[in-house]
Amino acid sequence: MLRFATLAVVGAISAAGAAQAVVMLSQAHQGPQLRETQAPVSTQVARSESPVPVNAAPAEGGDAALVKSADGHFWADALVDGRRVHLLVDTGASSVFLTPADAERLGLEPAGLLYDHTVRTGGGDSLAASVKLSSVSVDGVQVADVDALVIGRGLPASLLGMSYLGRLSRLEATPTSLLLSR
Repeated sequence: MLRFATLAVVGAISAAGAAQAVVMLSQAHQGPQLRETQAPVSTQVARSESPVPVNAAPAEGGDAALVKSADGHFWADALVDGRRVHLLVDTGASSVFLTPADAERLGLEPAGLLYDHTVRTGGGDSLAASVKLSSVSVDGVQVADVDALVIGRGLPASLLGMSYLGRLSRLEATPTSLLLSR
């Protein structure tokens, strides 16, 4: 009986620590969704090894709140270089990741990019090209000079990752919303 009580306490402490980590993210946070590496090295899980640059400018503007969608995810209709892009918020993605269709909508020419990063997505390995976005703004919370990767294939939706989120002063998850603060 004591053994079960001990396991229950350890489980509760672990769950509380995990919940706290989700609620407040630091700029050094690296998650397990997408990882990029220099080609031709392949990764086990598609994630980036590069942290948010130390000299990156912080976000500008006010605060924003994203409401959890019916699918249980947070989606952002962002202004990326002045054009609307629908992005899945992914704190585990090290960077902003764009589908070829969204990259083309932003005026980039996916066929002319240098795909020199190997990433692993849910659909398998894919090559990605590094790009710099002039600005990404979610409900007025704007970040300039955002690093992003255009994924060649295997990504069903573009992702709003830590190259944007990590430059916010605060990111807070509640059961129904995600709060972004400059």
